[in-house]
Amino acid sequence: MAKTKQQLLSRIYDDPKNYPYGFRRSGDFSITESDALSRYGCLLNALYKGEIDPSDEQDHRFLSIMRGDTQATKTEELAWLKYQSRLNRPKLGSLYGNKKQLIDIDDSDDDEDSVALSDDIDDKLTVDSEE
Repeated sequence: MAKTKQQLLSRIYDDPKNYPYGFRRSGDFSITESDALSRYGCLLNALYKGEIDPSDEQDHRFLSIMRGDTQATKTEELAWLKYQSRLNRPKLGSLYGNKKQLIDIDDSDDDEDSVALSDDIDDKLTVDSEE
């Protein structure tokens, strides 16, 4: 069953995967932007994914904004572009990686204490002493 523009505008848009507490509580959007996303998000998402065809001048304008041909001026257009940029931002990784490392210190001059360090989940330090 094809969705109509009126049906899409009557639904509230939310994104529980990326914004589990809602757009307002995320800190990424202002109150007016979050309200615009909630109100127009279903329609804009359907146009963005190509689930419905544009029916009027506003829909064609939105598609040209997504292509980058037209500058966004309305709150819902700016909020949707901001939402897409937040979703498509690069994911940050660790500078240090996620490998476990084992550091073994062996002092041949000093035979009294031998220390083995390991970067484990428990962050334990083991000290072996020879007496």
